Amino acid sequence: MKFLIDAQLPRRFANWLNEAGHDALHTLDLPRKNLTLDNEVITRAKRDGRIVVSKDADFVQTFLITGEPSLLLISTGNISNTDLEKLLRANLSGIEAAFTSSRFVEITRNTLVVHE
Repeated sequence: MKFLIDAQLPRRFANWLNEAGHDALHTLDLPRKNLTLDNEVITRAKRDGRIVVSKDADFVQTFLITGEPSLLLISTGNISNTDLEKLLRANLSGIEAAFTSSRFVEITRNTLVVHE
């Protein structure tokens, strides 16, 4: 799977996804780095067939209006990077499976929600 990690999430998440066999970029890898605008993130994700990973509800609005790009929404509230990484590692196979049938998946501290 191909991912594009938004600015408010740690770069090491992209590194970890790459180590797990995925193709992940962080906004820091883009020309404007963490100054990349949401519409630029969306354009890049659509062009490359990437799933946007973000905590930003603006991406939800865009998805609901346009159906693009595919989105993994992190809905954990404030969480340490260490706890976030543990949560994502524990749920990676479920996330992978969810994206076989959906384009919008949400992870909370307690559950994985597959939006249809």
